[in-house]
Amino acid sequence: MAFPYDALTSEEEVVLHLHPHWKAAVGPVLVLLAALAATIIVWVMLPTNDGGRIGVAVVGAVSLFIAVTRGVWPLVVWRSDHYVFTDERVLLQDGVLTRELRDLPLSRINDHVMSQSLLDRMFGCGTLRIDSIGDQAAVLASVPRVREVQSTLYELIEIDRELHGDDEEDELEPEPPKRGFLRRR
Repeated sequence: MAFPYDALTSEEEVVLHLHPHWKAAVGPVLVLLAALAATIIVWVMLPTNDGGRIGVAVVGAVSLFIAVTRGVWPLVVWRSDHYVFTDERVLLQDGVLTRELRDLPLSRINDHVMSQSLLDRMFGCGTLRIDSIGDQAAVLASVPRVREVQSTLYELIEIDRELHGDDEEDELEPEPPKRGFLRRR
């Protein structure tokens, strides 16, 4: 499923557009291959009489069900997840039949944490958790090149703060020092 670029503003530029790492597709592909192999083995091994045909039909139906629910559907879900980083915000889209598009403005991001398991480090991916002011943390699973993505996110946040400044700092102007009253005796 394609990302809806009409959700972007006219001046907004896409810096990164990512899907979850390809390692998320390995399991579903292996399930598809196993379902196909099971069907072929049963088709070759069972006799061609009525009992054999029924056996092939049953195994084929079960294999088809498993292939669709554990193979095809996870692949469709994997391709429909989008992590889009722009110069103004982070957009997270997921869902196939019903979609959810989450918008995290860069000015509201106050923390981002990267974590990697041993397997993630071998594949060069990881999990990125983005904490936003007033919102629930967004967890981006299986982010490819997670170290580069985290560095890019840091740079985007710093550039956004330089361009727009911190609203809190602009509102709080330093007060002139107060002069104490002198007491006369």
